Amino acid sequence: MRPGIYRYTTMRLSQVFFRYRRRDDFVIQDADAQLAPGDVIELSGVNGAGKSTLLRLLAGLAAPTKGTITGRPDVVGFAPDRFPADQPFTVTAYLRHMSRVRRGARWEPWAERLNMEHLLAVPLGELSKGSAHKVGLVQALMAEPGLLIMDEPFAGLDADAREALPAIAAEVAARGAIVIASDHQGGLRALPGLRHWSLLDGHLKESTTTATLVQEKSATVAVTLPAADLPRFLARMRDEGYQAREIEESG
Repeated sequence: MRPGIYRYTTMRLSQVFFRYRRRDDFVIQDADAQLAPGDVIELSGVNGAGKSTLLRLLAGLAAPTKGTITGRPDVVGFAPDRFPADQPFTVTAYLRHMSRVRRGARWEPWAERLNMEHLLAVPLGELSKGSAHKVGLVQALMAEPGLLIMDEPFAGLDADAREALPAIAAEVAARGAIVIASDHQGGLRALPGLRHWSLLDGHLKESTTTATLVQEKSATVAVTLPAADLPRFLARMRDEGYQAREIEESG
């Protein structure tokens, strides 16, 4: 993590459309936007709105069906919603491998800030979703990206990592990078100057207040299961980013 401010250019989406197959409906329609150096952007929308698709387009992992995306920084850090943990590495071996790919980028400071010391010897395939998500965040951060993209970065994280992540995002933006996160939990809301994007029916909009954001509908569900299975069930639900707790029956 070298100190300093880097000079990046403005990214632009110009009349961007995207669909997966020729006869499919467009997932993204006529998106126009600018992302300036130092921006932190929160992307919201209901499930299936196309948030992950838009993030992949911004990262350069998919190409627009129509329209252009210009000004993308040379180094992109992408932390996916589901880190591909089915790889034959321990956490340390994977991060060392990615360090070599990233020309010696240091991963250790990021692992320390995300409280990962106890995970370093664990095989990737044995990680919980939240722990695997930390690995994805470290590999995205280690190369000092000019564009940092995080898909649901707070899902499954422990309290310490959740507290650390907004400050990390602010630091990345402070050196001139662009940060954009799809986040239905509002983990970045306290950051000053946060921009708010929403996707509705494939259309990208920017709102100026959190009150106008498109929020995901929530519902409360009661589940009955054997008492012996309860701890494992609650742990799994929390790991997936849901609020889950035991309710004592009265009477």
